[in-house]
Amino acid sequence: MIIMDKIACFVMLLFFSVTTGFTQSKQKEINIIPEPVSLKTGEGTFHLTNRTSLSFSGDIAKQDRAFLISFMQKTTGEDLPIMMSKSLKGDIRLVIKKTKQKQLGKEGYTLDVTPTCITINANEPNGLFYGVQTLLQLLPASIERTPQFNNEWKIPSVQIIDYPRFKWRGVMLDVSRHFFSKSYVEHLLNEIAKYKFNVFHWHLTDDQGWRIQIKGLPKLTEVGAWRVPRSGGKWDEYQGAQPGEESTYGGYYTQDDIREIVQYAKERYITIVPEIDVPGHSLAAVVSYPELSCTPDADKYHVNSGEPFMDWSNGPRPIALVDNSLCPANEKVYVFLDKVITQLAQLFPSEYIHMGGDEAPHNFWEKSPEIKSLMKKEGLENMNEVQSYFTKKVEKIVESKGRKLIGWEEIADGGLAPGAILQSWTSVDAGIKAAKLGNQVIMSPWDHGLYMDNSPIKRSYTFEPVPTGVDPKFILGGEGCLWTEETTNNIEAELNYWPRLLALSEVFWTPRERKNWNDFSNRMRAQFSRFDYSHIVYSKDIVYNPIVVPVRDSVDGRGIKIRLISELEGMNIYYSFENANPDKNSKLYEGDLLTPPRNATNIRAVCYDKLGRKMGSVVKISLYNLASRLLNN
Repeated sequence: MIIMDKIACFVMLLFFSVTTGFTQSKQKEINIIPEPVSLKTGEGTFHLTNRTSLSFSGDIAKQDRAFLISFMQKTTGEDLPIMMSKSLKGDIRLVIKKTKQKQLGKEGYTLDVTPTCITINANEPNGLFYGVQTLLQLLPASIERTPQFNNEWKIPSVQIIDYPRFKWRGVMLDVSRHFFSKSYVEHLLNEIAKYKFNVFHWHLTDDQGWRIQIKGLPKLTEVGAWRVPRSGGKWDEYQGAQPGEESTYGGYYTQDDIREIVQYAKERYITIVPEIDVPGHSLAAVVSYPELSCTPDADKYHVNSGEPFMDWSNGPRPIALVDNSLCPANEKVYVFLDKVITQLAQLFPSEYIHMGGDEAPHNFWEKSPEIKSLMKKEGLENMNEVQSYFTKKVEKIVESKGRKLIGWEEIADGGLAPGAILQSWTSVDAGIKAAKLGNQVIMSPWDHGLYMDNSPIKRSYTFEPVPTGVDPKFILGGEGCLWTEETTNNIEAELNYWPRLLALSEVFWTPRERKNWNDFSNRMRAQFSRFDYSHIVYSKDIVYNPIVVPVRDSVDGRGIKIRLISELEGMNIYYSFENANPDKNSKLYEGDLLTPPRNATNIRAVCYDKLGRKMGSVVKISLYNLASRLLNN
């Protein structure tokens, strides 16, 4: 009989969205990212026809079913009935196991494809969902477009056992520097779910904008969400707000927006962790409510638009030119934060709330009579201890709402609260120290390829989240972070995220011993056709462009030599010191250090593959900049 059940529609959408069969070898067909724990190939293929039957077993909640249906409808654009079997005798079997397999945990699954049957087993719907994502990657890339149906399709025989290495597999988006729409956030959630990310860290507030509606504090979005428009120049060099100039650039999410996005993420088994960055990075809040500052003239401030307002010449602890911090000595601050955190806890079911804590300047606190009085009263010896006092008070507020506090690594300055989770970002060192204290750690060190706007993809892929000598049980996982000072729109965000996130998906999911750069790079390039079909914007340049490395000239110590590197096997690099762009008729780089000719001003280089096809773009770098890079290292 034909049963018009939603689950039946889902499977029809999944398995009938495939175009005609494979012509490549089995090994080339299988390009799954992230690489599973165990994958064995078999003989033959499973043939899908309009006579294929389906069976389900186990406890699959209606909302989980509805999501899977919706997910596949959006993938295929089709909604057709299918023959449905009530027992586990169907050709396609989706099973939530009654007897749990400890090895699989909550997110693991097994996937078996034989010429006669397809079976996905999981302990929980999370695992079933991830099994579906893997199965989708066994299908042709054209599944990512609206398909043309035929009478028969094929899936290669495989046997897969799979489960994640880390609990925390995160992606961060900064929406303060530039506002990103609800539709883009949902688009991003949809895409990262395909590669088994399960945390979305949402950086909602900073000096350049407050992006979340808080009831009872209307100025946060009436004032703090907007700044004067600036574009076309370089961040940190813009002109600040001028007298009479209107603040028209920005935006915010209503609480209804938040609820819808949270639900959208939940359906994809993604937890959203909100971040309200305090006590520093709070200029948007201070402009909205100047009484939260230690500084009397804070009522004259404007939301930052990219103009310089911090002096970074002394390192990571900046000297503030305007006071962008909340005042730890002001009880109104804690009343304010209690109201904010209360509503965050109501809107976000996550067990975590991120409270920032990074790069808080101390120079305005040092001049504050209120801070001096607080230090005397509480026995605080320095500004780090003042900030630690603030963090511990905020942690109590967070815990009172049934949540756990996460903070950037600076929350450890002056003493780390025992229950706080530390996010390490300047290096792995802070994470190592926190883990050895018994605190849980999220790894996102910028210098190891975890910042999406500045990292070579191989650096991202080769990052190891568990440092030597650290107990792995304290490393929750890691996170790819996108800060958006220089990322102004959706396209630029996509170019930064993809394909770097493919690398990190494997860092966070795949066992360390299963990782292999050359193998991954081949699978990554196979994913590009999926991106092309689904119109995902991605950067080929970070994959294919040659890397230009200056080397100090050992003869006189003042000149430079140059090494050219391709991170991919099988690439030829052609270069030129002349003004014309190089091509495959230019000089071929053969591995030796290059000496720039006298009077040369630039080097240009480009990669071609073994078939003579240009890959990526021509890289042009001035020799002066290369020499400066050496001097600064």
